[in-house]
Amino acid sequence: MKNDLQDLRRSAVVSTFGPGSVIDFRAGGGAVSGIAAGLEEWDRSFPPAGLAHPQVIREPRLQKKLGVKGFRTPPVLLERGKDDDPDTRRLVAVRFPRWLQCPGCDLIKPERRWKSDPGKAFRYCAACTEKAHGDSKVFVIPVRFVMACRHGHLDEFPWDWWVGHEPDCNVAKRDTTDRHPGLTLRAEKPGLAGLILSCPKCGARRSMDGVFSKKTWEHGPRCRGRRPWLADGDETCGRQQNAVQRGASNLYFAVTESALSIPPWSDHLQEALGDWWSSLTNLDDMSRLEDYIDLLARGDLESTLRELGMSAAELAEAVRLRLDSFGMMQTDDLRPAEYRQFVTEAGRSSIPDSEFETRREPVTAGIAPWISRVVRAVRLREVRAITGFTRIDPPGDPESPEVARLSKTPLDWLPAIEVRGEGIFLALNGERLAQWESRPDVIARVSSCEGAHLADWKERYGEDASPPRSTTPRYMLCHTLAHTLMRQLTLECGYSSASLQERIYAGIGEEPMAGLLIYTATPDSDGTLGGLERQGKTGRIEGILQRAIEAIEWCSSDPLCITDMMGAISSYSHSVCHACCLAPETSCETFNSFLDRALLIGDGSGSGLGFFEDMLRRH
Repeated sequence: MKNDLQDLRRSAVVSTFGPGSVIDFRAGGGAVSGIAAGLEEWDRSFPPAGLAHPQVIREPRLQKKLGVKGFRTPPVLLERGKDDDPDTRRLVAVRFPRWLQCPGCDLIKPERRWKSDPGKAFRYCAACTEKAHGDSKVFVIPVRFVMACRHGHLDEFPWDWWVGHEPDCNVAKRDTTDRHPGLTLRAEKPGLAGLILSCPKCGARRSMDGVFSKKTWEHGPRCRGRRPWLADGDETCGRQQNAVQRGASNLYFAVTESALSIPPWSDHLQEALGDWWSSLTNLDDMSRLEDYIDLLARGDLESTLRELGMSAAELAEAVRLRLDSFGMMQTDDLRPAEYRQFVTEAGRSSIPDSEFETRREPVTAGIAPWISRVVRAVRLREVRAITGFTRIDPPGDPESPEVARLSKTPLDWLPAIEVRGEGIFLALNGERLAQWESRPDVIARVSSCEGAHLADWKERYGEDASPPRSTTPRYMLCHTLAHTLMRQLTLECGYSSASLQERIYAGIGEEPMAGLLIYTATPDSDGTLGGLERQGKTGRIEGILQRAIEAIEWCSSDPLCITDMMGAISSYSHSVCHACCLAPETSCETFNSFLDRALLIGDGSGSGLGFFEDMLRRH
């Protein structure tokens, strides 16, 4: 594709439209489908390469967890003056699928067999265009079916295998796909059973009925390990593959990791050091750190020291203290450190913090039986990186072999975005929570969800496999409460539902956690308007929480919803639906799984199953 196709939002490139995803474009009036190229293409088509690129962000905690030296934001073009040459750098999309269909004559064949104009990405049917007397081109469109493998591979649909040519037909015996004369795919009746694939040469016909059935492909063509987003990146596979619609939501699930910038990594020292941090912390002999800073202070580092108001010795000591903290950092789970920042008194730092500012609010008597801590997050920074992706099933274990790579070989950087915003943090009353989560009915209800999840996990990864995190009552409680509050906050402060995101803090063991953070999750103008964190002020949050709980006491889908007849089997949830607790999937950490409205408001029997059941009785 030699011409510009479309602009994408930066946030979309690390979620919906990351490397390996299929994207629909418009080019000169025609439909073009492409797959976003891998990270090597970022270096080649949008230089300078790697972390030498100016559009770089850093987050030490996330870097250590993911084993990289930094992150690159999805690149944007530089603004040029009217007399300057335009910025010709672009990210690359590779055409996929290559088979295209004419909406006029229903013929399908590879893209090189269609008519094209020089330098244009669209293709059109010459025969149908001629019949239209050339008044307008009859553009061909990408076929709707592709093949996907659970290990991330993506391939063309096997049209010749599906139609089943007659033995003497030579259509499927062409030397290359590019010379294929084509088949026809015509809708004779509604539904897949009425969609007929046929060969004009031998007359073989077959409907598309059963194309999405797993049994259909048990004895079909095996996966060829195709990775079109990576140049020469195919690998050996041979596993069973599945037919998927080109625009299906399960064709691409981004695997992301995120971290909040918290002290000491969010203060002005870290921001001022910037790229110097890597230079100062990778010395062979750290005992000579002060001498090295003295040397740099005679040059480019001088302005940084002046900005910080520090001498070389003071900066060396600050870096050493930070390195000690970096060495002790636990990277298996970054959330306990964040939770501590919210629930403990904020320390006083001589260096102002530019990325993390919180204000604790008094907990009123009206919500004290259920909530122990309310914190307004006035200023937050989140770095969100994409590490890979899955197909067919949402990501489970980030270390699973099913997670496809973004590059042929591991690089020292990953794509990421930074989001600056605001939020509200709530911590649950630990004493009441301990009593509630030990109830037999609560345990039984959550265990059924955990059992279904574990069974699916073993089927997917093997009998010896176990999920990286178990489902606990406190997790499902915090998660469902977060969804409930997000829905209410969209009414209270005017944010769209997709502008808010949850961050759940729920853990047991040596460092128990039971809390949730609702924060702005979009890098646009919705991010820092202040309307969200102000809802956490004393006098407001109590009413918001009560109204949120009351809003889910009755669902418009009851009694079907509360009796668990509305939820999807694969969501590992009870008593939830789109009318009460489900949120946009971009706002939820687990794709709307592990939710249960009854854990908040009870099942209607008055047994005390709901954590907030007493709140409803008071009102």
